[in-house]
Amino acid sequence: MQKIFSFGFWNSIASLILRNRIIIIILIGVSTFLLSTQWKNMQFSFTEANLMPDDHEVNINYNDFLDKFGEEGNLILLGVQDSALFTPEKFKAWNELISKLTKYPEVDHIISPADLQELKKFEDPKRFEMVPVLESEEPDSLELNNFENKLFTELPFYENLVYSSHSNTIQSALYLNKELVNTKARKIFVLEELEPLIQEFEEKHEIDVRVSGMPYIRTLNAQNIVDEIGLFIVAALIVTSLIFFFFFRSIRATIISMLTVCIGVMWAFGVIGLLHYEITILTALIPPLIIVIGIPNCIFLINKYQQEIKNHGNQAKSLQRVITKVGNATLMTNVTTASGFATFILTDSKLLREFGVVASINILAIFILSLLIIPVIYSYLKPPKDRHLKHLTKRWIGGFVNWMENMVRHHRIAIYICSVSLLALSIVGIYTIKVSGSILEDMPQNTQFFQDVKFFEREFDGVMPLEIFIDTKRPKGVLKLSNLKRMEELENFIQNIPELSKPLSINRLVKYSKQAYYNGNPKYYQLPSSQERNFIMPYAKSLSSNEGIMQSYIDSTGQYARITTFMKDVGTEKMEEIENDLLPQIKKIFPEERYNISITGKALLFQKGTNYLVRNLIISLGLAIILIAGLMAWMFRSFRMIIISLVPNLLPLLVTAGVMGFLGVPIKPSTILVFSIAFGISVDDTIHFLAKYRQELKANNWKIKRSVYGALRETGVSMFYTSIVLFFGFSVFMISSFGGTVALGGLVSATLLFAMLANLLLLPSLLLSLEKSIANKEVLKEPAMKIIETDEDENNYNSEKPKN
Repeated sequence: MQKIFSFGFWNSIASLILRNRIIIIILIGVSTFLLSTQWKNMQFSFTEANLMPDDHEVNINYNDFLDKFGEEGNLILLGVQDSALFTPEKFKAWNELISKLTKYPEVDHIISPADLQELKKFEDPKRFEMVPVLESEEPDSLELNNFENKLFTELPFYENLVYSSHSNTIQSALYLNKELVNTKARKIFVLEELEPLIQEFEEKHEIDVRVSGMPYIRTLNAQNIVDEIGLFIVAALIVTSLIFFFFFRSIRATIISMLTVCIGVMWAFGVIGLLHYEITILTALIPPLIIVIGIPNCIFLINKYQQEIKNHGNQAKSLQRVITKVGNATLMTNVTTASGFATFILTDSKLLREFGVVASINILAIFILSLLIIPVIYSYLKPPKDRHLKHLTKRWIGGFVNWMENMVRHHRIAIYICSVSLLALSIVGIYTIKVSGSILEDMPQNTQFFQDVKFFEREFDGVMPLEIFIDTKRPKGVLKLSNLKRMEELENFIQNIPELSKPLSINRLVKYSKQAYYNGNPKYYQLPSSQERNFIMPYAKSLSSNEGIMQSYIDSTGQYARITTFMKDVGTEKMEEIENDLLPQIKKIFPEERYNISITGKALLFQKGTNYLVRNLIISLGLAIILIAGLMAWMFRSFRMIIISLVPNLLPLLVTAGVMGFLGVPIKPSTILVFSIAFGISVDDTIHFLAKYRQELKANNWKIKRSVYGALRETGVSMFYTSIVLFFGFSVFMISSFGGTVALGGLVSATLLFAMLANLLLLPSLLLSLEKSIANKEVLKEPAMKIIETDEDENNYNSEKPKN
């Protein structure tokens, strides 16, 4: 009765679909329209993705820091390595550019050579005042020459802030409004205002301007992601349609398939908008992913329809059988694929959860669309002609199937030797894999903004902020001379780390105060002694209210301070070394019982987030394996068969991991995704093969060899078709300018190719070699769900259903 119920269920579904074609077309049209109205809710991320939960200690420390000092990633740098800048004409042009930028509401303030101020001592009353270094608004050559000399030799306060300590490079520091830096206003300002202004300036004055800073990097990076969504969709459609046409030689079948996946893409965008999710580097992959995963559904359905037409020529019967005979198989393969993605929902990472939700929903949606659209459209068309069915008897496909059968029949030992050898090599490669958390590693390396980042790393030792957050546990504790000396000791230690820039802190202003007290002599740019502090304090009191000059590095109570350093993009491993060097030194300089000190900032946040994400991805992969193994246990009810079926699906994952190790491809968020995606998809082939194998066993009176070869011949062609589509479909991602996306596309393609060979060679070989332990009805019990329906099921259903 179970199998009759299964056939009856799908027979009812088929009748429902074919009898309500107009209603289904209307429902799909209305659903597509309603989901398209949600596109306006799609949000593009204006901040870095938070890879960790909000209650994680690292996030708590960072948010505490933001509460005291505000957004720290609001600095855009404009750099010029050209001595000609200190000529009257070009210096004036640079000042005009800075003046234009200052007028934008997105810009809070700018530190630029033209308006630099120096600290001066005045006696009546005793005070320090910031006065312009350049007195003339339009300085001549001599004044500019003197200014340049003074800047590089007498104003250490501006080192690595305005000028490079390595060369004569000058930079202007543009601070964005902290309230607007993480909004759409930043994107509009950078792309529509700043970029055109810089380009116009460069062309007009022939000066190469380098631009960087976290807001700038984030904006251009996000724009590249948006630009690539359309590129991926178009490329995926072109590649899959060409391969589809090559296999089927039917423009009609190709157009129907493309229409199906295009509606699936529209639904994917609608789901993202409906859930108010942001477009990130992960969710941007979903629309082309739907195309690549949706096309195999179309292949199975159209291929079955054409086989039925060739067998008996009855169109109505063929459409009915397409749904009843392939319904379960496509449902279960899509469920297993969706399950692989759904495991991301169980992680603590918001980024992964959103990706898992949207991907799993839309994989099931593309299955429903395929099952509805293809039979309905074909029901209105004439049956395919003989030339459209020629692909079913292609000789080269027959040759491929014969080669597989020959390998399994006569060269099983060679298959095992190759498999074991690959496994051994892979284990060696896996031990060489490293984890990478580089912010820049996946960014487009052929772009100007990437080259500019490298420029600022060379000249100013980095652009990514790393913060030391200091709580002295008492109001005005920061300005105690003993605490300032502790900070200086830590700053000296930081300065000796090659990957970190010269730190910025309140100490710079205190040192500058002493220099000003001694009439600007640069040799006195140092912390005052206790005695000198008493002399300097009457002058320094005026600074506390001077344009908030101290606000950036000390809070209003004087209890909290920050030491800011900028670091190069060094990756996770090196970042951990730096952190391990810093923490003991911090504890030594600032005893834990007297101070609360934490390391924070964008650089650390990303590194910690990457490690956290990788751990979550490994957990999700383990969950995917367990979940899919559970599904197969429910479907096949055989523990031994589950173990056998997992071998050809886990081996490709291990081989890919080994290849990553040998090629130096690190484990990072983009590459760890490979394993969950590939496993969820590759197990589909196993389900198809084992379902057909079990069917052949029953038909051949439990004769293993005949059943294995029968299943291999029957499923080999469709597995080959779908694997080729998936291989080239995922290869589309390799046209990306993002290194992580390129790696994802290449590795998934390679893994799926390995998986196809493993399922067509290793799996049948194992079934033949272990025939004595599995060749009985107890091992292969009646499945919980009928995967592939047969004519016998149809006959049983027709004979047992109630007569009217």
